[in-house]
Amino acid sequence: MESARTHVGWRRTAWFIACLYTIIALGPFAWSIYTSLKPTSEVFHSWVPLSHLTLQNYSSILQNFPFGRWLLNSILVAFIVTVGNLIVNTLAGYAFARLRFPLRGILFYVFLAIMMIPGQVLLVPIYILLAHWGWIDTYQGLTVPFLMSPFMIFLSRQFFLGIPKDLEEAARIDGLSEWGIFFRIALPLSRPLLAAQTIFTFQGNWNSFLWPVLLATSPDMYTLPVGLNSFYGQYNAYWNSVMAGVILLTLPIVLVFLIFQRQFVQGIATTGLKG
Repeated sequence: MESARTHVGWRRTAWFIACLYTIIALGPFAWSIYTSLKPTSEVFHSWVPLSHLTLQNYSSILQNFPFGRWLLNSILVAFIVTVGNLIVNTLAGYAFARLRFPLRGILFYVFLAIMMIPGQVLLVPIYILLAHWGWIDTYQGLTVPFLMSPFMIFLSRQFFLGIPKDLEEAARIDGLSEWGIFFRIALPLSRPLLAAQTIFTFQGNWNSFLWPVLLATSPDMYTLPVGLNSFYGQYNAYWNSVMAGVILLTLPIVLVFLIFQRQFVQGIATTGLKG
């Protein structure tokens, strides 16, 4: 009896903590939505009557800024980088997990070492290289350097190591080649991994600001985060317009997560750290 009461108490405590965390996490997002609906004259007022709220900030963004162009750039960059990462990271992870080739162990540890290098250290050499190739302010400059991720290669390797080898051995007995085993056995089983990669990679590139602001020098090549930065003036900032842009920037990420959330959770749960 006492054990049952203790269990119920722990469940109520966990439920309370989860609700409290949800409120804290959603608070800034709710404030952003509320601010995006305020007129400019009442942005800094803590409370604005519901009758004063307006969608003018959203229509102003769409009419006075090349928001459509920025949105297209963000979609193209995020889509190309995400697809490229799915192909490169998955193939590399499978190769490190299942294939035998010279220097495999050394190359894998090199990838692990790359994960420990801060991205800021690579700013200057990558920028100089892209400038030498004439890729500044181009789509290839915004996408090609980011078509692979050492962390995602590591994640893919760990996932494929968890797939039983008996499946592959049975496929070899049936006459499948390595490519056939990958496409017909390993890839169908890696849907949780692909979903996790899709969400992480798409979100990271959709919200990326540092590299696009360095590589995109003309407004026509701005992505949404860089374009929203232009809402800040030298002496003032239109916070209601900024918040409206932030909400529009967030919606695609929410949509992607809702589509892949089940596979995403399963991918995180099943991708172990098996060596």
